[in-house]
Amino acid sequence: MKRYLIEREMPGVGGKTAAEICHAAEVSNQAIAQLAPRVQWQHSYVAGDRTFCIYLAEDPDGVREHARLSGFPANRIVEIGSIIDPTTAAGAAA
Repeated sequence: MKRYLIEREMPGVGGKTAAEICHAAEVSNQAIAQLAPRVQWQHSYVAGDRTFCIYLAEDPDGVREHARLSGFPANRIVEIGSIIDPTTAAGAAA
């Protein structure tokens, strides 16, 4: 499985209520259930009028299929090549 960042342009998403966000997650989970195990949703960040979602998938087509089934756009799909964080610096000392 490869890791992908999906950018979704969703005007007003940052102002959604907790109940609306809960419903969106339910809709996403229903689509994921149809695509499992070849697509997995890890988590999403909501920022202004966009969401940035992290998915595991066999290929971008699986991500596009999730977008189709859920009704959520997938404006940009980028394969993640590597992940770094503050602990990555410890590897330089080795």
